[in-house]
Amino acid sequence: MNFQSTDSYISTDELSMAVNAAISLGKPLIIKGEPGTGKTLLAFEIAKSLQMKMFTWYVKSTTIAQQGLYEYDAVARLRDAQFGDDKNKEIVHYLKPGPLWEAFESDEQVVLLIDEIDKADIEFPNDLLLELDKMEFYVYELQKTIKAKKRPIVIITSNNEKELPDAFLRRCFFHYIRFPERDTMTKIIDVHFEGLDEKLMNDAMTVFTPCAT
Repeated sequence: MNFQSTDSYISTDELSMAVNAAISLGKPLIIKGEPGTGKTLLAFEIAKSLQMKMFTWYVKSTTIAQQGLYEYDAVARLRDAQFGDDKNKEIVHYLKPGPLWEAFESDEQVVLLIDEIDKADIEFPNDLLLELDKMEFYVYELQKTIKAKKRPIVIITSNNEKELPDAFLRRCFFHYIRFPERDTMTKIIDVHFEGLDEKLMNDAMTVFTPCAT
């Protein structure tokens, strides 16, 4: 199992090394970098390259860690009980599995993307320490522990809006995607615009190359 550049994504040697090291050691990989450097796309390309199923969790400012595990709809259960619906006797009908639960229950190894983790509350990463470290969590309503059948490849992106807790960082691999150098940028352009006029490419590179310094 080895990730390299794909036909639609150019990965530097340093990025490929970070991805493959995280996979080998079974650690989540935190990806930081400027907007547009391919942080989110990386997870999709890893899944495509390794022919794995993909689960995504897009974090917002209101997101809490529990939503990644599961959500319990107590209101719906109460409503069904009032109307005599027998399914309210089975609490499992009111549990909505989150992306971690779905990834853990997969019979095959999958890729799990936790996108823009720094948008959430500062305690959000710490609330996932046990789940990402032990690859399991407890469902109180079912009195059951959900354990990962196969350890997923966890890719976490951050725009560096806030610092992540040290305890969380110690359990992860980290890589910063730098703005691509001229050679890498040329390869990226060629992937997306094959056969582009050489003069047009050189003119564009002249404009954008200073941004890489």
